[in-house]
Amino acid sequence: MFAQELFVGPSVDWFALSPHLVLVGGALLLMVVGSLTPPWPRGLTALSTVMFTAIAAVLSVFIWKDVGSDGPSSIVGGVIAVDRLAVFLTFAILAATALVVLMSDGELRGTDNDGPEIYSLLLVAATGAIVMVGANELIVMFLGLETLSLALYVLAASDRRRSASQESGMKYFILGGLASAFFLYGIALLYGGTRTTSLGEMVTRLQGEVNIGGNDALVLAGIALMLIGFAFKVSAVPFHVWSPDVYQGAPSNITAFMASVGKVAAFGAMLRVLVAALPFYRDDWRPIIWVLAVLSLVVGSLLAVVQTDVKRMLAFSSVSHAGFILVGIEATGWSAGENGMFSSVQSVAVYLGLYSVLVVGSFAVVTVVGRGGDTSLDGFNGLSTRRPTLALALTVFLLAQAGVPFTSGFVAKWGVIQSAVDEGSYWLAVIAMLAAVIAAFLYLRIMVSMWLRPAAESAESVAVPGLSGLAIAVAAIFTLVIGVYPQWVLSMAEGIAAFP
Repeated sequence: MFAQELFVGPSVDWFALSPHLVLVGGALLLMVVGSLTPPWPRGLTALSTVMFTAIAAVLSVFIWKDVGSDGPSSIVGGVIAVDRLAVFLTFAILAATALVVLMSDGELRGTDNDGPEIYSLLLVAATGAIVMVGANELIVMFLGLETLSLALYVLAASDRRRSASQESGMKYFILGGLASAFFLYGIALLYGGTRTTSLGEMVTRLQGEVNIGGNDALVLAGIALMLIGFAFKVSAVPFHVWSPDVYQGAPSNITAFMASVGKVAAFGAMLRVLVAALPFYRDDWRPIIWVLAVLSLVVGSLLAVVQTDVKRMLAFSSVSHAGFILVGIEATGWSAGENGMFSSVQSVAVYLGLYSVLVVGSFAVVTVVGRGGDTSLDGFNGLSTRRPTLALALTVFLLAQAGVPFTSGFVAKWGVIQSAVDEGSYWLAVIAMLAAVIAAFLYLRIMVSMWLRPAAESAESVAVPGLSGLAIAVAAIFTLVIGVYPQWVLSMAEGIAAFP
C-alpha cells in the first residue's frame, strides 16, 4: 500500500496516443474474433485491417493539426514525441501498410495462411514502426525496433509451403538479433557518456557540459555501434548482405512491407537520433554516413544490374535507394541543430514517404505476376501482351525508381541531391547521379522484357485479384500525381525539423 502511494505515473495524452492504440486494438481484435468465428468471407479480413489503418490515419490528421497550432510536444512522460516528423512518417507507414494489406489478400487467398494471423502481425509491426519514428527515448526506440523486428521475423518465414521462406526467416532472425545487440550496446555506451537515454536531455547535457575522463570516447563508441544497428536495418552496404536472400525468400507481400515500412521506421529513428540528440557530434557521424551512402549507391546499383531474379533486382535497388536517403541524412550533418537543416530533413522525409508507396506498388506487380513462385526475369517476358495494364503500371514504378521526371521518384531524388549540393557535398551529389544512371539500366532490362520480348508459349494470362489491382492502381496514380504536382507533399513537410 505504501509503495502504491509513492508511485505517480506519467500523465497520458490518450488522443495523441490513439493511432498506436487503434493498431494494437485492431491486431488483438482480429486475432480474438478470427479465432472464435467461422472463416470470414473473402477479402473481409483485409478490408477490416485497412479500416483500422484508415482510422489511425484520420486520427493522425487531427494530431497533425494540433501540432501545427500548438507546436511539437512529447507524451507519456516525454518518451514519445508528437511533432511534424513523427506524424508525417506515421502517414507514410499507414499508407504503405494499407497497400501491403490489399496486395496480401491476393497472395494469401486460398492458402493455409488465409486467416487473421498475418494481418494481425502486420498491424503489430506497423505499431512498432510508428513507435520508432516518434520515440524520444532510446529504450522506447529499442522496444519499437524489437516489436517491428520480431513481427517481421515471423512474417518472413510465414509461407510454410516454401523452404526458401523458412530459410529467409531464419537468416533475418539471426542477423537481425546481432544488429539489435549492436544497437542496444550502443545505447548503453551513450547512457554511460551522457547519463540519460532521453534524446531531449541528451542534447541539453552535451551542450552544457565539457566531456572529460573518457565520456567523449563512450559517446563516440555508442554512436558507432548504433550506426551499425541502423545500417543493418536500412540494408546499407556493407551491412546489406541479408537483404537479397531475405527479400527473395520471403513472401512478396512481406518483402514489400520490409522494403517500405521497415525502411521508413529505421531511417526515421536514425534521423531523430542523429539530428535531435547528437547535433554536436555531427562532425563525427557525418563522415560515416558519407561512406555508407557512397558504398550503398555504388554497390547497390552495380549488383542490381547483374541479377536475373526480379525480387533480387529490387532488393539491390533498395540498397541503392538507401544510399540516396543517406545522401539526404549526410546533408543534415552540415547544419544539424541549426535552422538551415530544415530543407535537408524535409528532403529525407519526403523521400521516405514517396518511396514507401512506390516500392509497394512495384512488389505488388511482382506478386501478381509471380504467384507461382517464379519471379525470374524471363517470367516477365511479353507481359505487355498478356496483361497490358500490369505492364504499364510496373513501367510507371520502374521509371519512378529511375528518377524520371513527372514521377514521384524524380521529386524524391531531386530533393536529396539538391540538399547535398546546397550543403557543399558536391562529390556525393555527383556519385548519386552516376549511380542513378547505372541503376536505370536495371529498370530498362525489366521494361525490355515486358514490352519487347515475346512471351513463352506456355505462358498464361495473368489474373489480377481485385484488392491487389486496387493497391497497384492507387500506388500508380499516386506516383504520377505527385510527379506532376508535388507541391502539396512538399508543403506538408515544411517545419518538419521542429523537435519537442
